[in-house]
Amino acid sequence: MKVLRVYLDTSVIGGCYDKEFQIESSKLIEMIRLGIYVGMISPVSLKELALAPRHVQEVAENLADDELIRLNDSEEADRLTQKYLDAGIVSINYREDAGHIAFATVNNADVLVSWNFRHIVNLQKIEGFNRVNEREGYPHLEIRSPKELIYGT
Repeated sequence: MKVLRVYLDTSVIGGCYDKEFQIESSKLIEMIRLGIYVGMISPVSLKELALAPRHVQEVAENLADDELIRLNDSEEADRLTQKYLDAGIVSINYREDAGHIAFATVNNADVLVSWNFRHIVNLQKIEGFNRVNEREGYPHLEIRSPKELIYGT
């Protein structure tokens, strides 16, 4: 059985220490540790994590290389990020959110998980990102909350 490649945006990692999201974020990280999923993070995530408290940074740092794929900078992801911005899916102020989608897309993540319901886990945004993906020759990207991935709800 194929192990799903799950792109984690920074909100999921930080969610391990957020009262509202702690249970599901921590459960998802544990599922990655157990090999149920393989995690993925990008340079966008690492840049955002560098600004987070040390204990949040350690969530990602404590995952082994075979548990968490650390993606490299990519001109292809940068180009796709710009396509999302040009399409008006999110504004330049939320370039990092578009970057998460682009890195997950170009690196063939099976699903991107996020707690960002305004700019990422939002039906209109998901449809917009996937319209651009289709136009640019990429597959549709599944975008879900950790709760949806863990419980299927």
